[in-house]
Amino acid sequence: MRILSVDYGKKRTGLAVTDPLQIVANGLVTVPTSELMAYIKDYCSREEVETIVFGMPKRENGKDSENLNRVRSFAGRLQKELPAITIDWYDERYTSVLAHRTMLDSGIGKKARQNKELVDMISATIILQDYMEAKRFGRR
Repeated sequence: MRILSVDYGKKRTGLAVTDPLQIVANGLVTVPTSELMAYIKDYCSREEVETIVFGMPKRENGKDSENLNRVRSFAGRLQKELPAITIDWYDERYTSVLAHRTMLDSGIGKKARQNKELVDMISATIILQDYMEAKRFGRR
């Protein structure tokens, strides 16, 4: 079964997913947040998803960001729609910075690096990779 990660944003949301053996995290797509519920429900009807991991938006000082209430609200509605799937959380601080660094290191051109949808999808992938590593090594 797969793990799906969500980098929830006010306008758009990046998604990433593991392979069925939960070895590799791959960027999936970036969708308008207004279409997110329908997209996730459709995806989960076609693929076996065990857990959905939400990036927990925190400020640098560890306090909740202004987006956290929106994310919690959406996650609560999603849990009611998909009660068989576990909802989990992972600290998403610095994922956008890491996404930009990843894009730079990979040689992606300047124009592509300005693509916010790509940044959101890479951020979701970083959240998922970190989540899987923490789970593997017993860290939270």
